[in-house]
Amino acid sequence: MSQQEVILVVGLALLGVVVLSFTLRAGLNSIRRSTLEQLLLLQNQLLAGNQQATQQIESFRQTLQTVTGQINQTVEVGRRAIDNRLGNAQEAILRVSSQLGKLDASTQRMVEIGEDVQSLQNILRSPKLRGNLGELFLADLLAQILPPRHFQLQYTFKGGETVDAVVLLKAGMVPVDAKFPLENFQRLSQAPDAARRALRREFLRDVKKHVDAIADKYIRPDENTFPFALMYIPAENVYYEAILREEEDESGPSLFAYTLSRRVIPVSPNSFFAYLQTILLGLKGLKIEESAREILNHLDRLKQETEKFSEHFRLVGAHLDNARKKYDDADKQLGRVDEKLDVLLGLVKYEDRTGQPEQNSTEQD
Repeated sequence: MSQQEVILVVGLALLGVVVLSFTLRAGLNSIRRSTLEQLLLLQNQLLAGNQQATQQIESFRQTLQTVTGQINQTVEVGRRAIDNRLGNAQEAILRVSSQLGKLDASTQRMVEIGEDVQSLQNILRSPKLRGNLGELFLADLLAQILPPRHFQLQYTFKGGETVDAVVLLKAGMVPVDAKFPLENFQRLSQAPDAARRALRREFLRDVKKHVDAIADKYIRPDENTFPFALMYIPAENVYYEAILREEEDESGPSLFAYTLSRRVIPVSPNSFFAYLQTILLGLKGLKIEESAREILNHLDRLKQETEKFSEHFRLVGAHLDNARKKYDDADKQLGRVDEKLDVLLGLVKYEDRTGQPEQNSTEQD
């Protein structure tokens, strides 16, 4: 190959390289532009997706925050409700515990009271002790209502009989007995229905005997008692059983009619209280009457003193009248003396002016 051919081949090769280079550069530029456009599009899409994702995340965050707040509020309300219920339950448990403690103490106290009642029942099996207890109740009731000077406990009559109490009034004494028989009443209250009728008859017989004893021993008008006495029954249920209740098969007068025929009036604590209140009103009426009588006596003495004062007042008036008359007489005499003095003074002045006392004296004579 010649040198020219070599140069031509080299030139063509260089030309091919240049053309290829331009072709490749144009392709690369086209690819670059396309790639840039795709990258920009992808960037815009990423930015839009990022903004949308941010908005969704913010919305989700707000929703989550709202839900969390509601959950926290619900939990707080539930916690408070649970705390309140636990507190109420604790208070209820404490109250129940306290009540159980009180109930236990009350139960123990009831046991002690039961033992005391049993002991009291054992003690009161003695009729004398029961009588002393009735006397104690009677004395306490009298002391609560009447003044001390209007009753006396354990009053002894001339014959030696001693009544539990007497009510002292202006017109006399009211005997009060408190030794009511309770033996058969206790048997009657504890007996079955089949045995009650027989025990009731025994109980009524005991009461009638006691009524007779009161009437025979304590109604003594010759010793300034009223023609009746009071029989104090220390319990309302005993009073009802003995006086107010009547069996259908009981023959003859009732126990109450029998007591009235013997002039013995049965009284329970309530009715005796009413009797004493009536007596107290009567005593107050007597006191008012005595006070009125005393006031009348004072008024009578005041009237006498007033009459004496009136007499002295009239005497002083008479003296004053005489003094006034004497004063008037003295005043008249003083007036005449004044007139004479005026005349004499006039004469003296005249003599001083004329110097002729003898002539004036002669003329005056």
